[in-house]
Amino acid sequence: MNFSLYIAKRYLFSPSSNNAINIITVIAATGVVVGALVLFIVLSGFSGLKDYSLQYTNIFDSDLKALPAQGKTISFTEAQQKQLSALTEIESFSQIIEERIFMQFKGRNEIAYIKGVDENYGNVNVIDSIVYHEKWFTPHRKEVVIGHGTSQKLSLGTRDYNNLLEIFVPKPGTGQMDVLNPSKDFNKEAVIVSGIYFVNEELNSKYVFSDLRFAQNLLSLDSTQISGIEFKFAPNAQENAVKDKISAIFKNKVVLKNRIEQNDALYKMLNTENVAVYLICTLVMIIALFNIVGSVIMMILDKRKNIKTLFNLGSTIKSIRKIFFIQGALMTILGGVLGVLLGVLIVWLQLEFKLLYITPNLPYPVKLKAINIGVVFVTITVLGLLAARIAASRVRERLLD
Repeated sequence: MNFSLYIAKRYLFSPSSNNAINIITVIAATGVVVGALVLFIVLSGFSGLKDYSLQYTNIFDSDLKALPAQGKTISFTEAQQKQLSALTEIESFSQIIEERIFMQFKGRNEIAYIKGVDENYGNVNVIDSIVYHEKWFTPHRKEVVIGHGTSQKLSLGTRDYNNLLEIFVPKPGTGQMDVLNPSKDFNKEAVIVSGIYFVNEELNSKYVFSDLRFAQNLLSLDSTQISGIEFKFAPNAQENAVKDKISAIFKNKVVLKNRIEQNDALYKMLNTENVAVYLICTLVMIIALFNIVGSVIMMILDKRKNIKTLFNLGSTIKSIRKIFFIQGALMTILGGVLGVLLGVLIVWLQLEFKLLYITPNLPYPVKLKAINIGVVFVTITVLGLLAARIAASRVRERLLD
């Protein structure tokens, strides 16, 4: 093995007498470096985009959320509240009500979701940083906080006591509507907008936040009926252990979803895109590694006399193949390492100096992750070893004739 490695290094780093082979070798090595560089940058870019996309949805997503296993509501008794409060793994929890509503303001209409929350909601999710105009609603009052998108669609500001926002929800019943007087089939409330929040384009039009009791009255629910409970874990809490304890308290009548499961469709979409781009880049890498095969085969043809001499001195065909296999493997691995190092440098420069912008105020998001380095290096190594093996297999006895 040491003999094969020594000869392979000599062939790799010593220029050939044939200038065309030197050019082919440089092109092949450059292809590996560029391929590794591009693959790492693409993976780092998608990691940054994934975090950028999820940082907004995570604002309204708790560490854990309990939802009814059947129906739209669950019964939450005082005894269950005390049991949850006694769990040291839970730092805080908040009762919520979610339901689709119809809004009307000065002849303009909009559909959204009302999200009634209790006074602990601010301890579970961040609310101070998202309210950019006025303030959060005062508990036990007919006040709501709307999104920036809803505000624009309805041309609705805050603290307009002369023109109140009207909220409608269907009354529980048989589902038959009074054609002569359809307003009888809806519960209606007029509210003051106390603040406006801003997260992103999608969420800015989705929720209307209100007091929990207000939402329960609007939906004709009693004080024990809620749509779910959101939890914030204490430091070092074990998710599976917390889930088991909560399920026991509710006697398995709730479905528990962590942060990823609450955005299952979004995570699947982002992961699918990541895999698709990885496969495309890998295909490009495979095409680039054909240059390695060509380079090693050209080297074999150029060194036919040397191969014959080594064979006459006692080297076997297998050991000679190993020489060119190691040459191709070294070219691939060294090129991959150099490409990854250049990729890390470029990603670091983007993180530190914001070289590339999507918009004038938004630098392109990237993220340095060890797993991306591992994925690129493993991909390059596996494909490179396969290419080197294919090329080395061209060493045969008839080559010595």
